[in-house]
Amino acid sequence: MDIFRYPLIAVHHERMAQTWELWGSVIIAGTFALFLTPLAVVLLFRRRARAGHPAPLRTAIADVVITVGTAPWIWMILTPANGPGGVGLVPFADLADLASAPWQTVFVQVGGNLLVFAALGALLPVRTAAMASAGRVAAVAAAFSVLVEVLQLVLDLGRFSSVDDVLLNTAGAMISASVTRRWWAGRIPAATIAR
Repeated sequence: MDIFRYPLIAVHHERMAQTWELWGSVIIAGTFALFLTPLAVVLLFRRRARAGHPAPLRTAIADVVITVGTAPWIWMILTPANGPGGVGLVPFADLADLASAPWQTVFVQVGGNLLVFAALGALLPVRTAAMASAGRVAAVAAAFSVLVEVLQLVLDLGRFSSVDDVLLNTAGAMISASVTRRWWAGRIPAATIAR
């Protein structure tokens, strides 16, 4: 059966292909990561414990989960696409354009961008006291997000680079940092922020 002779089937096929393009890399990498993550944590913990690291288990878990939780998203973002590319430098303009899009598109665009640096935001302050600050987490997430958006543009990947992506990526890191706050807030110097 030639699916392109039947418009509804062709549209469904195209949507499925776009969905796979968006999420396929993350799903594949995430599946492998599920099996390799515990092994990586154990190996890193043992190595750090032998070296006399002061917090070998906490830092091993944080480092591995930050990597496993962030790398698939970066892989997906830096995978070439068939889009026209471009740049959006006006804050909230691209988000306003999403208002007329189907809810599935809004969910994928906003939800995906919120998840890109969620693992980083959640565990960076847990990993090191130097990052036990909402402002520092936001700065690191924003810096990495700007780097990724610039790479999309410079490498001409057929993806749209937007300041709204940077805002959503940073917001996702901040939201996840607030979720883990009880594990790291006690390490913030008293003069910095009220507990």
